[in-house]
Amino acid sequence: MTNESSASNNGAAIQPWVVGVRFSKVGKIYHFDARNVPDITAGDFVVVETARGWQLGQVAEVLRDSNVVPEGGLKPVDRRATPRDLVIRQSWQCREEGVVAECQKRSRDLKLQGVKIIQAEYSFDGSRLTIMFSTETEEKVELKSLRQDMQRQYAPAQVELRQIGPRDVAKLLGGMGACGLENRCCSRFLTDFSSISIRMAKEQDISLTPNEITGMCGRLRCCLIYEYDFYVEARSQLPKRNKRVMTPQGEGKVLDVYPLRGAILVDIPDVGAREFAKGEFSLADENARPADKPEKTEKDEPPASETQAAAPETRRPDNRRDIRREPRNDQRNEQSGEQRGGRPDRRQQGQDGQNPRPAHAHRPVQDGPNPNQKPMHRPAQHGGQKPSPRPQQQGQQPEQRQRPPQQPNQGGEDRPRSDQPRRKK
Repeated sequence: MTNESSASNNGAAIQPWVVGVRFSKVGKIYHFDARNVPDITAGDFVVVETARGWQLGQVAEVLRDSNVVPEGGLKPVDRRATPRDLVIRQSWQCREEGVVAECQKRSRDLKLQGVKIIQAEYSFDGSRLTIMFSTETEEKVELKSLRQDMQRQYAPAQVELRQIGPRDVAKLLGGMGACGLENRCCSRFLTDFSSISIRMAKEQDISLTPNEITGMCGRLRCCLIYEYDFYVEARSQLPKRNKRVMTPQGEGKVLDVYPLRGAILVDIPDVGAREFAKGEFSLADENARPADKPEKTEKDEPPASETQAAAPETRRPDNRRDIRREPRNDQRNEQSGEQRGGRPDRRQQGQDGQNPRPAHAHRPVQDGPNPNQKPMHRPAQHGGQKPSPRPQQQGQQPEQRQRPPQQPNQGGEDRPRSDQPRRKK
């Protein structure tokens, strides 16, 4: 009996005592193991070790029967904070305002455009200094020079520059909300920001004017998600717009839906628009409406043999090219030659071997003067006098222009000479 009681006591001692600690007035809650401080209560200040060094926080909740423990385990609470610890924390907080002013001045000297220094925060022991800033654009800004200057000025503390979004900026600065509240929701009770979409505004029939759905941070208002789930559930039990419903006054079409009242507005022919509550209507069977055309049955449809006989015989056009009907290139050349009066094509002569030198063949290079080349005339010199002809050597005959030999005619008719121009038809 004694062993069982001791085992139970050991199990109770091993079971963690989870507490939720908050490091800012309206911030996230982080859980720690408080077995070292069993008599801790909500509202007490404790000193814990975090990923950003030693921090002093306030206990927000105590979970004595919590069985949810992460795989890596919970970090333990070091001790309960003393009055001296609170004084040290206040002394570091007094220096944070000076850090912000100095950092803003240095950013202006470096001409960093679009960078706003929002807040600075020291750790509990002063070993780390975190400077939070925001930018007008989402692009990454190079702040290496600014960090180096801050590191030299506030050594030995390790300086870190952390960029935050526009919602976090509005939460840290505080102020009046876009709806007229004295304090914004994010500065009063919102510990985490949920994802907001334009669909939430449409589901609640809120005007999509930017001034109506945009908060002071320039993003969609966080309050759009407060009643979104209720609207989704209420609309799921009501028909959508333009649907056909049956009412005590007849069948009609849904014009509008009121999810808060659980009613719909129906347009009934010869009656007009009437509002009906949730239990006073039912969905109409759209497949059996009298206004629709009757569906065709098997009796109304003619048999397949008659439809095939009545349908005209159609032949699918064949777009393929019939190669057998079109003549080849050589047949086209022969036909064109016959149409020209029996004159064969010049290209055909080179292929048959009757023309020893085709028109496109290169002429051989000659060492001497070319007899077929015309003499080049030079401009007049020395007052218009023509140059004297080149003297001939003894025994040399004057140059004579030779004509190419005439080719025999194959077409049967006299072919005009190549040196005479052809008459125009």
